[in-house]
Formats: sequence, structure tokens, C-alpha cells
Amino acid sequence: MKLRLMTLMAILVLAGALLAAPLAALAAPAAATAPAVPISGTFTDQLGGTGTFSGTLTLQNFAVQNGQLVANGLVSGTLTDSQGNVVGTVSNVPATFPVAHLSSSCTILALDLGPIHLNLLGLVVNTNAIHLRITAQPGPGNLLGNLLCALAHLLDRNPPLGAVVFLLNQILNHLPPA
Repeated sequence: MKLRLMTLMAILVLAGALLAAPLAALAAPAAATAPAVPISGTFTDQLGGTGTFSGTLTLQNFAVQNGQLVANGLVSGTLTDSQGNVVGTVSNVPATFPVAHLSSSCTILALDLGPIHLNLLGLVVNTNAIHLRITAQPGPGNLLGNLLCALAHLLDRNPPLGAVVFLLNQILNHLPPA
């Protein structure tokens, strides 16, 4: 009985240690030096024209904010008005962006068959490699595409956002420095 209790305690301590390590890593932001990504945009200037922003985003880490996946980074760049005059610059301004899952289609079936050689009582049939791809296009009005995409992903396991953030930060930490 005492041996069982000691074994149970050891297992609980080990399980606690294994669970605590990833949670501690999730709590601490990743210190990554990712390459700067070019970004651009437009704005309405004081003259009512369209000004432009051109700069870079240096991704620092991923996090969960209000139940959504977000990317945190530093923005640097230049604001130019509709006349071509520089109206301002920003340097290493902290910014948070929502991360959206963008997918224009989902794969329903991917079938690859190698060459086939059939000899049916003297009738020989040869085929080359066969590649069959069936994709569904989800979106407004695409009833069958929406239905098939939903069915194709019915058994997907959606990991908790904390686990996704942890994995994304691990990938970010292994990117080459800028």
C-alpha cells in the first residue's frame, strides 16, 4: 500500500513537472529576431487625397488576446501624402495584428496511382501515373463547397490556442536573424 502511494505521488510530481514546463514557456513571450516583412497601406490625408504608408513589420511573437490568435511586432516606415510629401515616419512602434486563417479551397480527395499494366486475356491496357485532385471552394453561395469542406474537416482536432501559440513561437525562434 505504501509503495503504491509513493508510486502514485512520483507519477503526479512527474506529470506536474511535464505540464508546468510548456505552460511556463507559453507565459513568457518569445524573444525572436525575425526578418522584417515589407508592409504597405493607404490613408486619407488632410487634403482628402490618398496617402500611402510603406515600411516593415518585425514579428516578435504570437499570443492569445481575447480568445483570438494575434501577432505582435514592431512597425517602422514612412507616411507620404497624396502630393508625394513625407508627412511622418515611425520607428519600432509596437503593433498587434489578428491572425486569420485564409483558405481559398479545401482538399476533399488526393489520389495518386502509379502506372497500371493490365493483361485481360490478351487485351493489354497500360496507363501512366494518374493524379486525381478534388477540391471544394467554400464561400457565399457555394453550398456544395461549404458542405464538403465542413464534412472533410469534421474530425479535425483543433488544438487549444495556447498550444498553437507555443508552436508558432518555437518556429519564430528558429528563423534566421534579420
